[in-house]
Amino acid sequence: MSSSDRGVPRLGYGAANLGNLFRPLTDDEAWEVLDAAWDAGIRHYDTAPHYGLGLSERRLGAFLATKPREEYFLSTKVGRLLRPNPDHERGGLDTANDFHVLDDLQRVWDFSAGGIRSSLDESRERLGIDRIDLLYLHDPERHNLDLDLALAEALPALEQLRADGEVGRIGIGSMVSDALATAVRAADLDLIMVAGRYTLLEQPAAADVLPACRENGTGIVAASVFNSGLLAQSTPHRDGRYEYGQLPQELWERLVRIAAICADHDVPLPAAALQFPLQSDLVHSVVVGGSRPAQLRQNAEYAALDIPAALWQALAAEGFIS
Repeated sequence: MSSSDRGVPRLGYGAANLGNLFRPLTDDEAWEVLDAAWDAGIRHYDTAPHYGLGLSERRLGAFLATKPREEYFLSTKVGRLLRPNPDHERGGLDTANDFHVLDDLQRVWDFSAGGIRSSLDESRERLGIDRIDLLYLHDPERHNLDLDLALAEALPALEQLRADGEVGRIGIGSMVSDALATAVRAADLDLIMVAGRYTLLEQPAAADVLPACRENGTGIVAASVFNSGLLAQSTPHRDGRYEYGQLPQELWERLVRIAAICADHDVPLPAAALQFPLQSDLVHSVVVGGSRPAQLRQNAEYAALDIPAALWQALAAEGFIS
């Protein structure tokens, strides 16, 4: 079955930047980004309460309210409730979480059935949209309890919401392979968001997550496919950010060689990075971010670029992909 048959558009916009991730955007600038995404044909939008303490959901909802509901696919996330922050000081910002917004709210973990339902209802209110196509459990491995307990509470709640017709599909979003594989085996999930674990540069999810998905009939949405920006330009830079620290030498050498192979085949490295996950029949969609209209237009062009099979064959021959 091709991705286009599955009801999830192949290219999505991850709306963390609408929550002022890394740098502030005005409402007008955020609208311009979304306009560019829509004009480029992007019809899959992913957000979360975590992104800018609800700002991303509010901005995205205001924009999508101007569009026909049947023309786009919308996902958001649960697991963190937004509640008043008793430690907020005048002018204080949420920069500890990389969002340039007032920290008058705080994130409160709640994976109970009531908490999951409240999170959905509050997201609907912020978005101004009742119909959520896909609801993810967000980063359960970061909860201060053990992962198994978090999943035992949250996954049945998600399954019940789907059974009740409150959401179309359910899943989990994480950048930790163990959490993803465990969740896939613990519940009947439709889609999971694999963040940074199945990319052109590295594919740790191929060892456990992809097999679990194949066994259980679970699809994948790939996110963070540019590896914190390392794959976002055709000429790599050694000082690029990698997760939360410096890029290991082994990965740097791997990146340089991958870039050279792409250049040999006249394929921009970002285009290969964006399209690589879609080579797997398990991957339904790729979600990418962006805080500037030009980035959205460029990503749409990369997604549409015709990439020769010889490139994938060359990368596989050197063991970079399988």
